[in-house]
Amino acid sequence: MSASASTPAPSAGVSWGTPAARWLLAATVLGSGMAFLDSTVVTVALPAIEEDFGAGLAGQQWVVNGYMITLSALILLSGALADLFGRVRVFMAGVVLFALASALCSAAPTLELLVAGRVAQGVGGALLTPGSLAILQASFHEDDRARAIGAWSGLTGVASAVGPFVGGWLVQIGDWRLIFLINLPLAVLVLAIAWFKVPESRDPSAPRSLDYSGALVGVLALGGITYALIQWGSVGATPAVLVGAGAGALALIVFLVVEARKRAPMLPLGIFRSVPFSATNAATVMIYAALGTLLFLLVIHLQEVGGYSPIAAGAASLPLTVLMLLLSARSGGLAAKIGPRPQLIGGPLLLAAGLVYLSRMPADPGYLVDVFPGVLLVALGMSATVAPLTATVLAAAPVRHAGLASGVNNTFARGAQMIGVAAVPSLAGIGAGSGGQAGTDALAQGFGPAMLILAGLAVVASLCAVVLPRGRMPEARETAERGGFPEEEAPVAEPRLGETPSRFCGVSGPPMRSCPGSSAGVEGGGDQRR
Repeated sequence: MSASASTPAPSAGVSWGTPAARWLLAATVLGSGMAFLDSTVVTVALPAIEEDFGAGLAGQQWVVNGYMITLSALILLSGALADLFGRVRVFMAGVVLFALASALCSAAPTLELLVAGRVAQGVGGALLTPGSLAILQASFHEDDRARAIGAWSGLTGVASAVGPFVGGWLVQIGDWRLIFLINLPLAVLVLAIAWFKVPESRDPSAPRSLDYSGALVGVLALGGITYALIQWGSVGATPAVLVGAGAGALALIVFLVVEARKRAPMLPLGIFRSVPFSATNAATVMIYAALGTLLFLLVIHLQEVGGYSPIAAGAASLPLTVLMLLLSARSGGLAAKIGPRPQLIGGPLLLAAGLVYLSRMPADPGYLVDVFPGVLLVALGMSATVAPLTATVLAAAPVRHAGLASGVNNTFARGAQMIGVAAVPSLAGIGAGSGGQAGTDALAQGFGPAMLILAGLAVVASLCAVVLPRGRMPEARETAERGGFPEEEAPVAEPRLGETPSRFCGVSGPPMRSCPGSSAGVEGGGDQRR
């Protein structure tokens, strides 16, 4: 893909501070914020959902992982769809699907329909979240892109921060179904702004053939594995569980074969020849499996065992969001000076220390003594880790593959969260019981072992960073010359994610900065036709 085909002329870009810039930010922040808000409010509402449907921990796991299955499997494909069919079109399609799925979740009379709605929400989230960043990257003047994406990061971070309060408040004053209904007016507002005020953009040189087969097999693999892990903890190794595990494993093998043979795969396997890239992605899997499972279990434990209100339980993890918003940029600056290795070794160890502290939580925890110190250590560990982790992934890739590297890292993080939520409760013995006192007793007894398992994952993440070079990371070109991202396996037109700056911290966080070298042409400098 030539630079002339993908980079807008400076005159075509929107300038910061103009009305057009404000409309762009409004549409993208509200659209992505809707998804980020939903992810936090749903976690707070899980005990209320379980009480309504009586499905036990397995039901709560499915409510979370139904969303993560499709989100994790499709987020790599979504950038390609946006490049080919138009970024605003795909973004709006994601908003519409997310809103319709939210309505289904709100009205769901059974757990099965609620999970189906969450699966559909994951598809919508995979389309709208990376699409919002691609719109900013394509529409803003080159000199203003970093500032625009920084504003997006901060404002969507606020949405994540207020989510626990909004979710807890809605659950306490009304019903858990309200947490899904709040998406509907937001979606209408976003669609109106996007239709009338946001210019369309696409990549004229995007490949016409997309990796639909890889995406489909990826969904089947994640679905089968998740089903087996959740049901194993709930009902044991039944024939259905064994069939699900076998089908998931077979689909995973087929996925790898498909990706290895395709000319333009969704996930080029050659990128894992880079040792720094593979090591940091392995660390990402461990860190976000630990973090995602912690956030899932902590909110449930505080409400069902500790007797916390939904608002109090949701606010318990607020220090994590606040400190990451305040310290991540400084952490990235420090890593740029001394290299990422010290922080990627020390940060996960702080995370492990916080998890060990939380493992000793009593049945009636006091927040300041039993919860806050552990959450603070987790927050400091994540704040030290996230920015250098992202920077190392990007440094391991040539500049023009920054979007691909970021997208792969983001997919691994979300998939790790999904597997952690499915597997760790079973390993800790929490999955026994279908609800009621039996389920609460299992949660009380298994919470400590679960935290220790997560602490072990964090320690493994620290060990992964030992193989990284000392000092500053080498330039991406040097990494490519050593065998990672070989030129013959990655022609410019292949990885469509290069145009989608989905630079997330992994679970639900914002990107650290805009993708270097990735942008997209704006049709006609501001064509608003759909």
